[in-house]
Amino acid sequence: MEVKSENTDRPMPLIIAGIFLGLGLGGFLDGIVLHQILQWHHMLSNVLPLESVSNIDLNMVWDGWFHAFDWVMTVVGVALLWRAGGREDVPWSTNTFVGSLLMGAGLFNFVEGLIDHQILGIHHVKPGPNQLVWDLGFLLFGLFMVVVGGIMLQNKHLRPRM
Repeated sequence: MEVKSENTDRPMPLIIAGIFLGLGLGGFLDGIVLHQILQWHHMLSNVLPLESVSNIDLNMVWDGWFHAFDWVMTVVGVALLWRAGGREDVPWSTNTFVGSLLMGAGLFNFVEGLIDHQILGIHHVKPGPNQLVWDLGFLLFGLFMVVVGGIMLQNKHLRPRM
């Protein structure tokens, strides 16, 4: 006879997987939209302005390292999600997963914005006369995603499990 644990509801593996995926996907969104499509900034564009070929090359290399980090976070998230999927004690919930993704993406925005934009000053969201407003908006949007994700995790029982 199999003995079951009293606590069979263990959402933490799904939450951790979602946070890692959110970190990676949040970074990819930043890199693809702000670095490549809009070309508002690159990783070191405040330190090495795009005024010479060598500065452009160095910024491109550091953008590559940035994307490599995003890729690693995404792969870790997929691996953790795969492992969580094989566990019977992990409840599957859209709120838990989406809330975790939002928390990860929000953490990415907040930490990257705080370190790169404010502390190190290596680049800004949109350099120019209103760069502080753009930087603060980026930080606030990150915090907003963390809060919404946290609310979704707290309210997971309000939605049917999937």
